[in-house]
Amino acid sequence: MAKRDYYDVLGIDKKADDSEIKKAYRKLALKYHPDKNPDDKEAEEKFKEAAEAYEVLRDAQKRQRYDQYGHAGVGGAAGGGFGGGFSGGGMSMEDIFEQFGDIFGGHFGGGGFGGQRGGRRVNRGSNLRVKVKLTLEEIAKGVTKKIKVNKYVACEECNGTGAEKGAGFSTCSTCNGQGRVTRISNTILGQMQTTSTCPTCGGEGKTIQHKCKKCYGDGVVKGEEVIEINIPAGVSSEMQLSVNGKGNAAPRGGIPGDLIVLIEEMEHEHLKRDGSNVYYDLFISFTDAALGTSIDVPTIDGKARIKIEPGTQPGKVLRLRGKGLPDVHAYGNGDQLVNVNVWTPKKLSSEEKKILEKLRDSENFKPAPDKSDKGFFEKMKDYFH
Repeated sequence: MAKRDYYDVLGIDKKADDSEIKKAYRKLALKYHPDKNPDDKEAEEKFKEAAEAYEVLRDAQKRQRYDQYGHAGVGGAAGGGFGGGFSGGGMSMEDIFEQFGDIFGGHFGGGGFGGQRGGRRVNRGSNLRVKVKLTLEEIAKGVTKKIKVNKYVACEECNGTGAEKGAGFSTCSTCNGQGRVTRISNTILGQMQTTSTCPTCGGEGKTIQHKCKKCYGDGVVKGEEVIEINIPAGVSSEMQLSVNGKGNAAPRGGIPGDLIVLIEEMEHEHLKRDGSNVYYDLFISFTDAALGTSIDVPTIDGKARIKIEPGTQPGKVLRLRGKGLPDVHAYGNGDQLVNVNVWTPKKLSSEEKKILEKLRDSENFKPAPDKSDKGFFEKMKDYFH
């Protein structure tokens, strides 16, 4: 099932500012909140859909990629190859509350799922960036890449908890498990109340009784992972795609970061790219230009035979429809444009010179430009407009 446009999901205009985006999400989140709609699968899906849209549109970089490339730019391409934000429900309800619990304010037990999360801080791993080089052939069809990434992974000794086997956690005595402490101070204006992250537990609401000796209580260690990345067809250089949850693991079982994939397009031996179109410079002899011929030209998926009409002039552009690259939004394929160049030999034998000297005086070999024929640059404008 195709994903809905994120702006339509939130019911906002594409020019909406941050406050309008947050307001629209909060309205939908409260409407479809699971505590308000118990055992309602449809409401749960709408709740997740709204969270997915908000997760992308609230982030300036993700929003820019989404505006430029659609769901493929943030990982919502068909087939689910990328996590990009939530990737169609890739995060649980608990994850949503952990990231966006503040949105609900005082509703539903302080914003937590079933009122259980309270104000505790949830650790989040940092994002990682990798560069993936692709050939035109891979871009044309889409490709699956397996890459080895050095990253922080969950400690196997303690299963990422940070505590020794058999050891548990204690409720933080400073904040009583709330993750926050409230202080009241007297000022000239009267009593002032301030709330801040608990300095003892760092906002987690609990402390480790005995720290793991391998990770020293962090719950993560340096390691590596082979990650499979499904790259959709039609991507281009500098495009960034996000794989949800494949960044660094978070301390003590938090939410892992994302893997940001930067696309780098490798130069093709024969073809040049411009958007969804590709270009090829064809060189033919002036005899072939005068007499006409058929010739094979390279394309992204092999070769194609084209016909050179008799009397073809230098700079003529031939179009091979559908032989370009697919549009990343699945709007069809571009074309391949073949620019015809007439090659003039630099060295001639004495016999060849005699033949050409005889032809030089012929009326057919004297240049007579057709004033109705457009120049090369004017022709190219026609292809772009």
